[in-house]
Amino acid sequence: MPTFSAPDGTRLAYRAIGEGDPVVCLPGGPTDSRYLGDLGGLSTHRRLIVLDLRGTGRSAIPEDTSSYRCDRLVDDVEALREHLGLPRMDLLGHSAGTNIATQYAARYPKYVSKLALIGPSTRAVGIAITGETRRELAQLRRDEPWFPAAFAALEAITTGTGSDSEAITPFFYGRWDAVARKHHAAGRPSNQEAVALFAAEGAFSPESTRAALAALETPVLLLAGECDLNSPPQSAAEFAGLFPDATLVVQPGAGHYPWLDDADRFVAATATFLGRGPAHAPGV
Repeated sequence: MPTFSAPDGTRLAYRAIGEGDPVVCLPGGPTDSRYLGDLGGLSTHRRLIVLDLRGTGRSAIPEDTSSYRCDRLVDDVEALREHLGLPRMDLLGHSAGTNIATQYAARYPKYVSKLALIGPSTRAVGIAITGETRRELAQLRRDEPWFPAAFAALEAITTGTGSDSEAITPFFYGRWDAVARKHHAAGRPSNQEAVALFAAEGAFSPESTRAALAALETPVLLLAGECDLNSPPQSAAEFAGLFPDATLVVQPGAGHYPWLDDADRFVAATATFLGRGPAHAPGV
């Protein structure tokens, strides 16, 4: 696995999957980026450069753990772009990784050709997701056998009387089957400090980020699963309204991992948006 040096000297790792023009991919969590796989076969259209965020996967644990903060991870993405020798890049983020991608686009707009936000988190732009929104969306799954226990856990979480996040996991998948269970087990974050410090005080500056995005000329894709409790389509639509040139796609029947729920539909939408990327440096 190739590595490069972050601005503070931390060695960061990434995977290169597939052929063609590169698209830099940022995972959520923060957790090992392997849960992204090859994004349902997107690697047959584009070369995926998948970053392991600091302290996860094969990337080193930093000496200064305050660098786990989301806004500081933007510097790692810029170091990766420079390492790859890309004058501009297509950038894709998933879940919490969309906060990094969004802040990168706000800070370095001239280096982003296209921006794809999958299962987008809205923390970086200050869009709140209410418990009522999540409860209403959860009702789409009321005929599932696991629904009663999962919904009870969701009610407890949203009312502040419980905290069993594991019990609501089925809501994050379009199908809660053996494949989903295996994917969930493999994608659990192992570095709890990185998770805890990701959103530490100062990690987000919604007003300034929104102002920067309002001037962003880059085409943006926001792709949300129809029943994604983490990133509801309603919130993704509000997020899309912050960009001058945004496309919102709601994938039917999908949860928080749309490439797992319907790979063909996900790849068709994402590959069409990305098209043929910008010219890339030799060897990337």
